[in-house]
Amino acid sequence: MMRYYTCDTSVIISRKLSDLPDNFLFSSVVLLELVAGAKDDSRRKYYVSLANDYRKDNSLIVPDFDDWLLAGKVLYWLTQGRRRKAGGKAPRSKPGAAQRMAFDALLAVSARRWETTVVTDNWNDFKAIQRYCNLKLIKGSDFFK
Repeated sequence: MMRYYTCDTSVIISRKLSDLPDNFLFSSVVLLELVAGAKDDSRRKYYVSLANDYRKDNSLIVPDFDDWLLAGKVLYWLTQGRRRKAGGKAPRSKPGAAQRMAFDALLAVSARRWETTVVTDNWNDFKAIQRYCNLKLIKGSDFFK
């Protein structure tokens, strides 16, 4: 059985897309982040074209209803854990941290449904998510040796 991989946004940004293996699946969550953060319109169009290619050959991971629901539960459990550690009140997060964690949780649970290993440079956040979601992970530095 072939093993499949998907990369989080930080991995895609820090490496060449041409380095991705044949058994790579593209995540629509990552697409959202790449398109939103594109440096110019030509790069945005490139990401959209790339995603359309993956969609055509059924290798685009798109979260479904159950993924959205599980991602919400994972975020709830992570928040409850932070509250317990802080003695009942959740500590303030850095600006944008909640949004990034929501995207990571959605990527994680949808990759899990596809039985895909997530390649990440954002190890600590994905390890935290993994406590609540049986997810296969590998560090980007180990994957791209």
